[in-house]
Amino acid sequence: MLSLLYGLLCFCALGCSQQASGQVDDGKRYICRAVPLSGDASCPVTLLPELNVGSQEEELRNTVMQLRETILQQKETISKQLGTINELTTKLSLCVSATDDRKYEKGGSWGKEKQNTMGDVPRDPNDTIDSLGKTMQGLKDRLENLEQHQMRANVSGASFPSELRDLLQRRLGELEKQLLKKVSNLEEEKSMLSNATAAYRLKTESTLNALVERISELEKGGGDFKSPEQFKLSLPQRTNYLYGRITKSLPEMYAFTLCMWIKSSASPGIGTPFSYGVPGQANEIVLIEWGNNPIELLINDKASHGYMWVAQLPLEVRDGRWHHICISWTTRDGTWDAYQNGEKQGTGDNLAAWHPIKPGGIIILGQEQDVVGGRFDAGQAFVGELSQVNLWDRILKPVEIQSMANCTSYMPGNVISWLASNVEVFGRGAFKKPLEVCQERLPNAA
Repeated sequence: MLSLLYGLLCFCALGCSQQASGQVDDGKRYICRAVPLSGDASCPVTLLPELNVGSQEEELRNTVMQLRETILQQKETISKQLGTINELTTKLSLCVSATDDRKYEKGGSWGKEKQNTMGDVPRDPNDTIDSLGKTMQGLKDRLENLEQHQMRANVSGASFPSELRDLLQRRLGELEKQLLKKVSNLEEEKSMLSNATAAYRLKTESTLNALVERISELEKGGGDFKSPEQFKLSLPQRTNYLYGRITKSLPEMYAFTLCMWIKSSASPGIGTPFSYGVPGQANEIVLIEWGNNPIELLINDKASHGYMWVAQLPLEVRDGRWHHICISWTTRDGTWDAYQNGEKQGTGDNLAAWHPIKPGGIIILGQEQDVVGGRFDAGQAFVGELSQVNLWDRILKPVEIQSMANCTSYMPGNVISWLASNVEVFGRGAFKKPLEVCQERLPNAA
């Protein structure tokens, strides 16, 4: 480039000198060329073809412009290269600094020579090239690791979110079911607690009322009996007009226990010692033995709900002796138990299950009701003696039943208690009589 500029200057100087000297222009132009000192001085000079002055100047101008553009482009390229070198040098310094930090964390020595971390270019070009090569290789390795992690994430992400979504949905569904079940249980417990509280209140009130009635009877002296419960109902003939009637009715009940002392030698069958009828159902609760059939318990007789409405009880009381019997029943699954002389004789279920005992009916002792309170059939009448007919609105414990059967204790019913004032007698020949002491009623008594 310098040689070319030098030649142009010589050319201009030659032309000017020729015009100044006044020499005649012969149409020839000479070009001065720089010859190196070590070159051959005798080298021939190649003459250029003759050119026109205008075209020569235009060509020179174009050449100068091209040279200027080339210089600018090279300058810009050099600037970019310098920027790239500085950037790579800075990255290299940061990488080296990070490497030194890791070495120090692993127990590196402070006495080792520190690398340049200020972004200066190392003095040795070979060191610079090696450092840049190592840095580029490290960056390439890190990039490959990132790409591999990304590929693994993409591969797993294709199915994992769907599985996670299904798992979360199932878990949420289970939690929702558990929550609903817990809420339902709490509501049921709340309802049961409320019902239990109401039932306990009613039970307490019934017990208190029974105690008040018994105290009143004791204060009156119990008539001709030693105590209000020490009497028996005697029905000696099989007719349709001899019976006893309880002056109290029953509340709605979901369970009950009926106990009594009974004595009969009638044949065939002892008849109907107990019946309870309500409007629309004359046989809501019936205890009956007719013909050669065993004693039967009827609840909501002839119901058409797909449940049994009669259960045959394994009880035998036709020997003319006193027997203590108890029958318990609950609406839950229609479960029933039968006791004789304190011992459980049988159990069963599906007897009018989930049917509540209806309130407001009439209790008849000794007759079966075809309509509420009447239309008795002599063939179903009870013949014998009854005493201490008590009824509870719960299932008595076996030990409670046994204590009454062996004369250890006496428990009045909390719904119906056996009191002389609670029993009305109808028909000539039906009587209330004093009851033998309990020990004389035991099966093994002489």
